[in-house]
Amino acid sequence: MLSFAATVLLDGVSYGMVLFLISVGLTITMGLMRVVNLAHGSFAMIGGYIAGYFTQRGYNFYVALAVAAIIPGILGGLCEVTVYRPLYRKGELSQVLLTIGLVFVATAAVTEIFGAFPYPVKFPEYLTRPIDIGFRTYPGYRVFLIVVGAIIAAILWWVIDNSIYGARLRAAVDNARMARAVGMNVNLLFTGTFVVGCALAGLGGAIGAGILTPEPSYSLKYVVLFLIVVIVGGEGSFKGSFVAAMALGIIDTMGKYFIAPAAPYLLYVAVFLLLLWRPQGLLPPKSAT
Repeated sequence: MLSFAATVLLDGVSYGMVLFLISVGLTITMGLMRVVNLAHGSFAMIGGYIAGYFTQRGYNFYVALAVAAIIPGILGGLCEVTVYRPLYRKGELSQVLLTIGLVFVATAAVTEIFGAFPYPVKFPEYLTRPIDIGFRTYPGYRVFLIVVGAIIAAILWWVIDNSIYGARLRAAVDNARMARAVGMNVNLLFTGTFVVGCALAGLGGAIGAGILTPEPSYSLKYVVLFLIVVIVGGEGSFKGSFVAAMALGIIDTMGKYFIAPAAPYLLYVAVFLLLLWRPQGLLPPKSAT
């Protein structure tokens, strides 16, 4: 019984890590920079397709992951400079309409290039085998997700909460005019942050392809899920996104194990109850409390 409970928990945590890796970029761009980027899932989709393309042609898996992060990051930076920046002061409606348009463009592009069917990533053989974790064997791929997710979460926590870069980013978001007055290059800071957020989405889409398989409808299919992680965690809260992703991953996994027919509804019921309990999110920024 304990072994089964641990398995359910690990499955939920590994799924939560995928949600976190993809959604944390949205936490940065939407929560901190206050850009309603509904196209965020498109960068994750692109990362998944790139990883699938390279791994299916025999390239090293980790090289494929690096390219899957770099290209969405570059695309995100270009979009920030050319498309998003003019909309910063236009209001949320303009941002929503534009980013929804980008979703349809990305969907059409990957359909034209890769076809209309799911495009799997080929993982190394050692990740497809079960490994011994002490009390039982467990899929190596899910252990990989948990370890990589934990490492990236620790790095991001230090950068956002404890580095000069994180302090400058928060200052620029709170008062861009004052930040410029003291010598900060706010435009460069925002572009760099957008690059990082989109690169993380691409990386999450690539390593999470074993759970969320790349397909043309990826962006539209999962955008609500990524938004839920950001809102339930607390808009702009890195720690909140991590906790929300873990909680939602575990809840969704438990639903699939125990009440499979109702599992899709269970997640949204849980979100409804969580937001009734904590309207500002589980761990909102200090300014929101």
